[in-house]
Amino acid sequence: MGKRPHHLLLLLPTLRPCSLRTQFITFVALLVVFVVVIAASLFGEGVPGGGGDSGGGPKVAEGGSDGDRGCDWSSGRWVRDNSTYPLYAEGGCAFMSDQLACGKFGRRDTAYQNWRWQPHGCDLPRFNATAMLEKLRNKRVVFVGDSLNRNQWVSMVCLLESKIQPSQKYMQTNGSLIAFHAKEYNASVEFYWSPLLVESNSDDPVNHRLPDRIVRARSIEKHARHWTGADVLVFNSYLWWKRPKMKVLWGSFGGEDGVYKEVEMLRSYKMALETWSNWLEFQVDPLKTNLFFMSMSPTHFWGDEWGARSDQNCYNETEPIKKEAYWGRGSNATMMGAVEEVIGRLEGKGVTVRMINVTQLSEYRKDGHPSIYRKQWEPLSEAQIADPKSYADCIHWCLPGVPDVWNELLYAYMFSR
Repeated sequence: MGKRPHHLLLLLPTLRPCSLRTQFITFVALLVVFVVVIAASLFGEGVPGGGGDSGGGPKVAEGGSDGDRGCDWSSGRWVRDNSTYPLYAEGGCAFMSDQLACGKFGRRDTAYQNWRWQPHGCDLPRFNATAMLEKLRNKRVVFVGDSLNRNQWVSMVCLLESKIQPSQKYMQTNGSLIAFHAKEYNASVEFYWSPLLVESNSDDPVNHRLPDRIVRARSIEKHARHWTGADVLVFNSYLWWKRPKMKVLWGSFGGEDGVYKEVEMLRSYKMALETWSNWLEFQVDPLKTNLFFMSMSPTHFWGDEWGARSDQNCYNETEPIKKEAYWGRGSNATMMGAVEEVIGRLEGKGVTVRMINVTQLSEYRKDGHPSIYRKQWEPLSEAQIADPKSYADCIHWCLPGVPDVWNELLYAYMFSR
C-alpha cells in the first residue's frame, strides 16, 4: 500500500481542466488555508501565565506538582524586570505597614522592587487583582501565624486595594485579628496573630517578646475559633520555634494544676503540628475551605554564607544571591519536612493542605530586607541606625518586594484548583 495522504491534502478538490488563472487562484486559496491551520496548531494551546489586569484568572494547566505540566514554580531564578514590577507603589498603598515601608524610612536604592521570579521551564502567572477579588467575592480569607505571615497579608492587601474605591474598603482590628474589607465584593482578607499556632504565652499581638516561651501544645481552640468558617486559610509557623528547647505546659495558664516540662524543639513543634492537624481534620470542611501552609521564610544574618565579611548581614545588600540552590543556615529543612509529613497524613484522611514552597526562592534575596530602614514600635535612634550589625532587620521583607511573589504563588495555586 502507498503512504496515507496528509490530512491537509484532503482539502484539495479534484481539479478539472480549467484556465491557468483559475488554477492559480485555487492554489493561493489553499495555501492560505494551510498557513491558518498550521498557525492554529502551533499557538492555539495557550501558555499559562500572567498578563495585566484585564479580567479573568490565569490560564493554569492541569496536572503537575504545582498545577502546571511538570513545572516546579519554586525552582527558578530572579530576573530584572523594570517594566512590569513592582506590582504597586509603596506610597500608593493606603494600608502599608511602617515596619515594611523601607523607602519611607530612608532606603534610597529601589532595585529590590524590580525583580521577577522566573521558574525554570514555565511562567508564574502574573497577579491579577480584579480576578482575585472576583475569586474572593462573598468569601473570607484568613492568614494565620507570625509577623512573616502578616508581612504576606500586608502584601496581599496592597495588591488588592488599588482596585477598590476608597469608600468601598476599610480596616478593622479586634485583638489578635486584623481584617481588611472590600465592601463591593463582600470579601475580607484577615490576619490572625498566632505565631506558634497553638496557645502560648506569646499570644498578645503587642506584648509578646518573651524570652521564656511556653506553649500549650495540645490546645488550639482559643485561636481556632476565630478561623472557623473561613473559605481560605493560609498558615505559617517557624521562626518562633527557633530555640533548642521549648517549655510545654500541660494544664492551663495561671492554673494550679499546670505541669511544665522543657521539650526538645523539634518534638514540641511536631506536637503542635499534630494538634493543628487534628483541628483541621475534625473542624474544617475540605469541600468549602482551601488550606495552605507557607514554608519557612529565610533570614540573612551571616554574610560569610554569600562571600561577604563574616560580620556583614543584609545591610547595604542590593543584589540577589546568584548561586543556584543556595541554602542559608537560618533555614531548617528538618522542620520543613515535619510539616510535609503532617500534611501527607492529612491527605490520607481526605484533607488537602497545599504547602507553598517560598523558602528556596526567598533564600536568594539577601537584598530584600528592611535592614535599618523601618519602624517597628518606634523609629530607630541615630545610634541604632549607625549600628546595623546589631539593629538591621534581616528577617522581614520590604514592600513592594519578595512577599508579593509569595502571593503570586498563592494566586496561582488558588486558580489551579
